[in-house]
This record gives sequence, C-alpha cells and structure tokens, in this order.
Amino acid sequence: MIRTLAEVAAQHPLFFQTVVFILGACIGSFLNVVVYRVPAGKSIVHPGSTCGCGQPIAWHDNIPILSWLILRGRARCCGRHFSFRYPFVELLTGLLFLACWLRLPHTAAACGWVFVSSLVCATFIDLDHMIIPDVFTIGLAVGGVVLSALFPALQGQHGDYYMVDALRSVSASLVGVVAGSGVVLWIALIAEAALKKEAMGFGDVKFVGAIGAFCGWHGAVFSIFGGAAVGTVWIGIALVWQKIAGKPGSGAPRAETPDGKPADMGLGVHVPFGPMLAIAGGLYFLFLRGWVDAWFAQLTALL
Repeated sequence: MIRTLAEVAAQHPLFFQTVVFILGACIGSFLNVVVYRVPAGKSIVHPGSTCGCGQPIAWHDNIPILSWLILRGRARCCGRHFSFRYPFVELLTGLLFLACWLRLPHTAAACGWVFVSSLVCATFIDLDHMIIPDVFTIGLAVGGVVLSALFPALQGQHGDYYMVDALRSVSASLVGVVAGSGVVLWIALIAEAALKKEAMGFGDVKFVGAIGAFCGWHGAVFSIFGGAAVGTVWIGIALVWQKIAGKPGSGAPRAETPDGKPADMGLGVHVPFGPMLAIAGGLYFLFLRGWVDAWFAQLTALL
C-alpha cells in the first residue's frame, strides 16, 4: 500500500496536494459552523446547516467555496445574502492545510491541521465577540502536549529512540505552555499597573500558552512580539481606512470602549489581540521556525 501511494505521488505530483486542499476547505466549512455556534452555546453537530430563514441547506448548496460562487452569495431558498466570510474561511483553511502538508513531515502536518483549525476559530470568534473560548486555549494547550507525546516530529524530534524523542517533545511543549502564558501574564500585570486598567484579557494569556504547546517557547515568545508587530500594522491600516471612510465603526479590527460599547479605533479602546497572536503563531509554525530558532540561538550565545 505504501508503495502504491508513493507511485501515485510520483506519477501525479499534485494529487495529494489537491486532496489536502479539498479536505481543508471542507474542514473550513465546518469551522464556519463552529465560529457561529460555540459562542452561542449551541451544538456544532445538530441540527445540520440551515439558512437564516430556517430552511435546511441542501448538500449541493453547501459545497465549500464553489456553492457561494455559483449562488453568487445568496441562499437558493430565500435569496438571503451570505457573507463573503464563509468562502474566505474555507479558502483560508484549505491553504493552511496545504501549507502544513508541503512544509512539514506528514505526521507533524496532521497535528498542524488541528493547530491551524483552532487558530482560525479563535481568530474569528475573537473578532466577533472579543473572547476566546477555553476549548481553543486550555483545550488546545492540552491537545498540543498530547500530540507532542504521540508525534515527537511536531516539536522537531527525529531521533532513533521514540521514548527519548517523546520525552523531549513533551518537555518542549510544556515549557512552551508555561513560558508563553507566563510572559504574557507578566506583561498584562505590568501594563495594568501602569495604565490603571485591564490591558489584556486572560483569554490571551491562555491562548499564548496554547500556541506554545505546539510551537515551543520560541514560538510562544515570537507570537507575543510578532503579534504586537502585526497589530501595529493592522491598526495603522484600520485608522487610515477609518479616516478615508469617514464613518464610525468602519475600521478593523473591532474596537470597544472599556465598558463594551462599539467605538472608533484610537487610544483607550479595546481591540481583539487573539487574531494578531494567531497570525504570528501561524507564521512561526509554518514559515519562520528555522529563522526564529537561529536568532534565539545567536542571542543565547551572545548572552
């Protein structure tokens, strides 16, 4: 069987990439359900996909990406508009799955699918509700530690002795959880003392720990400062767009006053930091691990 799969890969180089992308797009369709239902406390299994008017969505109208394009973003049953976010999440998840497959060993790639799917869910839930549910923080951290034990390649361990690799992998994952959440907690406490108000939600603290469970402490620390860099660019673009649009609430990401009311982007407002952490964590996991790890190694040598 392995030989047959190798032959398929050799004769049809794009076959597995295509299958992985389609799988990711299908998972992305499910993630749209998760993003909507988990914050509302609804089951993600039952009922099946339904239109806003209450009518069930037929399977042929629920094909990832294609159905939205064919129906031009409107429901067949009532003509209700479907947000562009639905195909975007499906396309994004498909591309992330493909990136995992192309960039990582296959066992690590499968673990990466769990990681990037959780990052997608946490991002859009935080954008919508300014919260990151525990399933994507504590649950993701536990999952990262367990997967690190089962698949040491997730933490870059490729030795000859599975038990030794597993112990090293679990150690790296646990250090990532503790270091990541600990650094963010101290930053939050210091900022709160300086500003005399809450500077960062505790969900962000747990979320960085979850990123560390998959990326180790290098990835956790990078996600903090990389997320800050992403946030600076993101908010800068939002401020410019808000100025051009000339109407309240036109900027992105979402902004709120400390008491939870929608606000224009600016000083003294709360913005979701989870998406910025997710982008930085995803960049490290898929593309920047070698560069960042080498930088930390040089820094350690200098110290």
